[in-house]
Amino acid sequence: MMAVERSDVDLGKRQLSVARSDWKGQVTATKGGRVRYVPMTVRLAEALKQASKQARSLEGSRVMCDKKGTPLSQKEVQVIMRRVGRRANVKPGVHILRHTFCSHLAMRGAPAKAIQGAGGPSGPDDDAAIHARESGSARCSDQTARRRHPQPWQ
Repeated sequence: MMAVERSDVDLGKRQLSVARSDWKGQVTATKGGRVRYVPMTVRLAEALKQASKQARSLEGSRVMCDKKGTPLSQKEVQVIMRRVGRRANVKPGVHILRHTFCSHLAMRGAPAKAIQGAGGPSGPDDDAAIHARESGSARCSDQTARRRHPQPWQ
């Protein structure tokens, strides 16, 4: 989320494209090496619309930046998320957002394959777990995938 640029935001389609990653200031391809498209809620789209009106004069192209347009550091994002988590009385942290997002998709009836695509990096372990669940198998064929992603699919 730290590497999302304004050009990655499509307010008309209400979706973000996640095309790159920022790890400790280094921008690279995403972990899986592919672009993902993530739907936005109406609230998020409206917030980004308001933010883009204010950000037109900024130098930087990142969505997550300070008032001068400088991209936020990993530490700054972690501090903000801890503060927000305490205010909302939820478990604080950045990574929990992915699990929460996937859980909400599941609660709204999204197919497992769609959740997998929107939720982030996947590999053969995740694919095996998804197919086992979609086929109605109560037992996941790969213990690792179940440990890694216990929340969204249970």
